[in-house]
Formats: sequence, structure tokens, C-alpha cells
Amino acid sequence: MSHPLGSETGVSFDGADLAGSDWQARRFDACSFLGADLADVRTEDCAFAGCDLRNARLAGSEHRRTDFSNSRLDGATLFGAVLHECRLLGVSFAGATLTGVRIEGGDWSYVNLRNHDLSGFDLRRVRLVEAELSGCDLTKADLRETDLTRASLSGARLAGADLRDARLDGVDLAALDLRSVRLDLAGAVQVARSSGAIV
Repeated sequence: MSHPLGSETGVSFDGADLAGSDWQARRFDACSFLGADLADVRTEDCAFAGCDLRNARLAGSEHRRTDFSNSRLDGATLFGAVLHECRLLGVSFAGATLTGVRIEGGDWSYVNLRNHDLSGFDLRRVRLVEAELSGCDLTKADLRETDLTRASLSGARLAGADLRDARLDGVDLAALDLRSVRLDLAGAVQVARSSGAIV
């Protein structure tokens, strides 16, 4: 992703009113948006590399192919936000509000979503490699074709979730309650093997 113009490094936007901004191909490196108002912001092909967006307000915002890798969104409000094919490697969402968030593909590997309510979320084709999903409520979540390789799902609730064609390599399936979970044949074989069956 190239960002020849509109680059900022180490700039503080703490508490700034940036609501409704429309950014294309902007890059922010190690910038701080602590408590900033980013409601209804539109970003396309932007990057927030190692930025601090704790307690920022991103309600109603829409992001297309934007990279938030290694940024912090702890306590941020993303009510109704849309993230289309975005990259969020290693992002922390501790205490964030994710109600109504729409996730359309993208790479969310190594993300921290521990204890979040993701019930009913459409997470199809999202890459969640080694994601921290412990304690998450994934009831009736759509996880078809989702890459959950080595993801931590300890204590996650999966009742009614759809895991058909999901990648589950390295997931501790034996520790999960998979009753009423939808699986394809390959997933069912993995579950059986995790329980010690010879298939």
C-alpha cells in the first residue's frame, strides 16, 4: 500500500473533532487520537500504523482497505462502523463498543477481542489467525471460510455458530462445547480426532 502524500508521524490529534472527515491514501504513523471524535469518518486505502485510538469515537465510520495494524482501540466506540477488507493485525479492542459493527473480510490476525459479544456477527472469510477470542460470545456467528488457525477460543460460546469450511488447525477443539455448531465433514473429522477418535 503506497502513501506518497498526506503522511503524518508522531502527531497528536488527542480530543480533536474530526467527525465526518473523508480521507483517501492518508498515512498516520505512531500518531495519537486519544478520545478524538472520528464519528462518520470515511477512510479508503489509509494506514494507522501503531496509532493510539483509545477511547476514540468511531461510530458510523466506514473504512475500506484501511490498515490499523498494531494500533490500540481500547475503549473506542465503533457502534455501526463498517470495516471492508481492512487489516487489523495485533489490534487491541479491550473495553471497546462493537455493537452493530460490520466486518467484511480482511486480516484480523493476532487481534485481541477477548470477552467481546460477537453473537450473530458475520465473520465469513475473515482471517483470525492466532486471534485472542477467549470468553467471546460467538452464538450464531457466521464463521464460514474463516481462518481460525491457532486462535484461542477458551471459554468461548459457540451455540448455533456456523463453522463450515473454517480453518481450525491448532484450535483446542476438545475444550469447546460444540453442541449445535454447524460443521462440514473436514471439521467433524478434526473434532473427532481432538477427542481421541481414530478416523
